[in-house]
Amino acid sequence: MPQILCPVCGGVLTQNEKSYTCPEGHSFDRAKSGYVNLLISHQSGSQHGDDKEMVRSRRDFLEGGYYEPLRQEICKTVLEKSTGDTVSLLDSGCGECWYTAEVEKTLLDAGKNPDIVGIDISKDALKMGDKRGKNLSLAVASAYRLPVWDESCDIILNVFAPFAGEEYRRCLKKGGYLIHVSPDEGHLWELKKAVYEKPYLNDALPPQQEGLELSEEKGLKYRISIQNPAHIKALFMMTPYAHKTSPKDIARLDELNALDVAVEFVIRLYKKL
Repeated sequence: MPQILCPVCGGVLTQNEKSYTCPEGHSFDRAKSGYVNLLISHQSGSQHGDDKEMVRSRRDFLEGGYYEPLRQEICKTVLEKSTGDTVSLLDSGCGECWYTAEVEKTLLDAGKNPDIVGIDISKDALKMGDKRGKNLSLAVASAYRLPVWDESCDIILNVFAPFAGEEYRRCLKKGGYLIHVSPDEGHLWELKKAVYEKPYLNDALPPQQEGLELSEEKGLKYRISIQNPAHIKALFMMTPYAHKTSPKDIARLDELNALDVAVEFVIRLYKKL
């Protein structure tokens, strides 16, 4: 099972009422919302993940149901690859756990025993994530230093988050699966056209990692009609484009009352050899 480990010594952390402690005496406060912050000073640097505005935008948009077909496809894929009664799963870049909690529910409904750890570098996302799911273990941590044992995970989820291939290989059991979800080339094309004078296609090349074999790849493409101007703005603000676009260009979204836009995803399954 993917027990959460101490980032200082690697010992197993035990959850208490207000903290997590390891056998060596290292202690980490448990936030009121339930997550534990395992980022130590030299790891965090200037990167703190998604800020409050980005997290709220993603929450507002996702709760509109626009990405529900993707969420159900992820749940279906997890269930297909969950062969045992107990499923040890790590969600790397879980955000506010919109996908994670639904995966947990799907496994419970199927009579499985899900043991799920979610990690994200954003405290703001995990504050919201702890409100979802029944028994998720959540930690602020880097995908490039996952706080779990070697070969402890049956499945790793990696949905719109950094691809830390070496860590995924380390943490997966032999024969375990990485489920990697990323945008396809034409994802949100009409939204880009509304903002940029010269929009460009996404780079949809599959990431590579020695020891992880790409065993399956499937696309999911459909169109969504957004009739709420606030949801159009939320969609843009939850993407990486928000931090790379001038306020002048972002202001073009205020002119839109509705938008019909293509959503295109690639779901890739990697198997640990």
